[in-house]
Amino acid sequence: MSRAVIFGCEGAALTPDEAAFFRQADPFGFILFARNVEAPDQLRALTASLRETVGWNAPILIDQEGGRVQRMGPPNWRQYLPALDQMRQARDPMRAQYIRNRLIAAELHDVGIDVDCAPLADLVEPQTHPVLLNRLYGEDVDTVVEAARVCAEALLDGGVLPVLKHIPGYGRASVDSHAELPRLSEPVEELVIRDFAPFRALKDMGMGMTAHIVVNDIDPDQPATTSERMIRLIREEIGFSGLLMTDDIGMEALSGTMAQRAAGCLDAGCDLVLHCNGTLAEREQVASACTLMTGAANARADAALSQRKAPLPIDTKAMVAELADLLN
Repeated sequence: MSRAVIFGCEGAALTPDEAAFFRQADPFGFILFARNVEAPDQLRALTASLRETVGWNAPILIDQEGGRVQRMGPPNWRQYLPALDQMRQARDPMRAQYIRNRLIAAELHDVGIDVDCAPLADLVEPQTHPVLLNRLYGEDVDTVVEAARVCAEALLDGGVLPVLKHIPGYGRASVDSHAELPRLSEPVEELVIRDFAPFRALKDMGMGMTAHIVVNDIDPDQPATTSERMIRLIREEIGFSGLLMTDDIGMEALSGTMAQRAAGCLDAGCDLVLHCNGTLAEREQVASACTLMTGAANARADAALSQRKAPLPIDTKAMVAELADLLN
C-alpha cells in the first residue's frame, strides 16, 4: 500500500536526499513541472529514477494541456494552441481535439509520463478568470462534455491516463485559486443544472481532481477540497466514483500548514493529496499527515491504474499534417 500523496520534485534529477525521502515516504505517485524538464533523455532518466525509489511502476503526472499550460515545449516538443482557441479555430473541432491529445500522449509516453492532468470540464462564463479561460473547451455543456470525452479517449489510446478537472466546476470563478479562494454564491439548483452537469456526464472517468472553490449553498466555510459535504456531493449527487485527488494543496485558496491542509483533504474524503512545490522539510510534514491508502481508495486506485495500456500505433507525421490542415 502506498501513501495517499503525490509529490513533486525539485529539479532535473533527484538529489540523494530526495531519493531517500521518497523511498521512506512511499508516495502513490509523482508530478512533474517545467523545472523538471530539460530534454527527452533527461526526462526518461528522471521518471525511471522516481519509480526506482518506490519500487514499482508508480504513476507520474504532468499538466500538459497544451497552450499556456504545458510543461514540455519547444525545441524538444510541439507547442499547441490554447484549447479554447483551437476549439474555435478548427474546421472540425472534435477531430482536432483528438489529434492534439493523441500527439500529446505520444510525447508523454515516450519519456515515461503516464498521467496527464486533463481534460477540463469547467464551462466558459462571462466572469471566468483569465488564468483558466483559454484552457477551456466551450460555453455549453454538450460541447464541453464531448470535447472532454474525446480528450480522455485520445490520451488513453496513447497509453496515458486522463484526470478530469476541476470537480465540481471552476468556470464561474472570477479569482485565481492560486492566489485566493473563489466563492460561488449562486443557488445550488442553478449550479446543478449547469456547472455540475459536465462532471455528472463524465462521472465514469477513472481519475478526477477537485476545485479549491467554496459553494455557499453547500458549505460556506470550506472549499470543496476540504469539505466533507462537498466531497459527499461529488460522490453521491454528481456520481463520480473514480480516484479523487486534490488540486495542489500549496495554492493560497487553502489555509493552515501543509500538514493541516493534507489531513483536512483526506478527512473530507479525498483519496489523494497533491503537493506540487515546497522544501524537503515541508514534504516530510505532508507525508506525516498522509495515511496509507486502504479500502475504497485503494480499490479506486487499482481500477484507475488498470486502464493503463500500451499505446495504439499512430502515423505521427500524418497526424501533425492533418491537425495543421484542420487549423488552416
